[in-house]
Amino acid sequence: MSNFNFNKVILGGRLTNDVELKSTPSWVSVAPFSLAVNRKYPKDGQPQTDFISCTAWRQTAEFISRYFRKGSSLCVTGSIQTRKWQDQNGQNRY
Repeated sequence: MSNFNFNKVILGGRLTNDVELKSTPSWVSVAPFSLAVNRKYPKDGQPQTDFISCTAWRQTAEFISRYFRKGSSLCVTGSIQTRKWQDQNGQNRY
């Protein structure tokens, strides 16, 4: 059996806010943003939306922050990565 690692995602949705371009202490451009992604309607016919947190880096971050605004349609490809940290109360957050 081979070791098969595959982590790729394609999301299409709308920006929930204007994208704020930031930079790391070493001057790498970064743009955190959130996409509202609609799901297929369940049997009851009510629309459902997932709000997905994303982060763009370097030239991609600069491009998104320059040309897209709140409500803009955006399709992104990338990989999923979860981070774990502790909040001010010592609770684990993801």
